[in-house]
Amino acid sequence: MDYESGPDTISRVLSAYDLGSKIRQLRMRKKIALTELGKHTGLSASMLSQLENGKLIPTLPTLARVAMVFDVGLDYFFGSRRRAGLFEVIRQDERMLFPNDPENERPAFLFEVLAFKATNKPIEAYLAEFPLREEREAFSHAHAGAELVYLLEGRLEVIYQDDVCVLEAGDSAYFDASELHSYRGLSEEPVARALVVSAPVIGT
Repeated sequence: MDYESGPDTISRVLSAYDLGSKIRQLRMRKKIALTELGKHTGLSASMLSQLENGKLIPTLPTLARVAMVFDVGLDYFFGSRRRAGLFEVIRQDERMLFPNDPENERPAFLFEVLAFKATNKPIEAYLAEFPLREEREAFSHAHAGAELVYLLEGRLEVIYQDDVCVLEAGDSAYFDASELHSYRGLSEEPVARALVVSAPVIGT
């Protein structure tokens, strides 16, 4: 199964933040022409125009120059501009598929982060795919918090401590993720796909 990596992935992640539009909004708010902004930043008007139109992805030093000119922090470009609440939309074509182990030719699962643009999230949500794997290929791990797995399609084996269970489409499992657990795909067509949500445990 193919998944994304390298410079193209970085470009796609950055493009989701619509950095060019934010630069343009700052410039228009201050009523500064491209040529004038170019003098302040040391960048050509042509390059600034391409940045604003999304034809180029700005580097961090470039963003730092622009931020200093307009007296804003870098969080302006990457954080939510809403103060009263948090609302982010992530389109399907903005998400990317990553393996749990990039160096393994047969990773135990692949995942897409569903809310990568949101900041200070109390939960983390993923769309995960679990290719058909042998028992020895199961990936055991543990992490802080609780985890909920809802199987969308296929069949998935969940191993939690000494318990082994098989989820069918529509089944779900909830558990303390600080204990050792693992997943193993049991079907090839359709491949096991699940919504995975993890969150810190509140209270005792």
